Amino acid sequence: MSHDSYPDTHIRGILNTVKTIAMVGASEKENRPSYFAFKYLLERGYTMIPVNPGHAGETMLGQKIYARLADIPMPVDMVDIFRGAQYAPAVVKEALALKPRPQVIWMQLGLRNDEAAALAEANGLKVVMNRCPKIEYGRLSSEIAWMGVNTRTLSSKRAPIGGGIQRMSLNRTSSAGGATDAADRAQREEGSH
Repeated sequence: MSHDSYPDTHIRGILNTVKTIAMVGASEKENRPSYFAFKYLLERGYTMIPVNPGHAGETMLGQKIYARLADIPMPVDMVDIFRGAQYAPAVVKEALALKPRPQVIWMQLGLRNDEAAALAEANGLKVVMNRCPKIEYGRLSSEIAWMGVNTRTLSSKRAPIGGGIQRMSLNRTSSAGGATDAADRAQREEGSH
C-alpha cells in the first residue's frame, strides 16, 4: 500500500474495528498532543493504554501506564506511536513479539518510517503513517466539521450521535467513497425503523 495517502475506507475500517489502543509515548502533561489524542479516543469508547517507561506504574486519565508493550496484560488491537520516527522500528519489533499481535501500527502526524512500515506489513499488520487517529476520527465522523473544517464527508442525513454531546459515529459515507460494513449496517437499520 502507498503510504502517501489513504482511502477513507481504509482509515474508517481501522477505526471501526480496533477497540484497544496502546499509545507509545503518551504524556500525562495536559498541554502535550499525545494527551489530547489519548483523552479524545478514550472519550470515544476506545480502551486506551498509555506506554511510557518514565511514568510506569502511574496513571493517566485513570489508565495505568506501562513501561513497554510487553508489560500490557491484555491483547492490543493497535499500537499508536507518539515518539520520533527513529524509534518506530524498535516499537514495531516489540509489537511483533506480542501474543496475540496487534492488527495495526499507527504513526502519528510527522512520523514516517518506511523501514518500520515494511517490517510490520511483511508480518501481516496494517500500517498508517503521518496521520492522527483523533483527527481522522473527527473528520470521518463529522465532529470536526462542527468547528468549520472541511471534512470531505458529504451527507444529507444527520450523523448518528454516539455517547454524549457532539460525539458522532464513524458510520458515514465520505465523498471519496468510504462506505464500510458498519456504515452499510447502520443504513439498513435506519431504513427498517
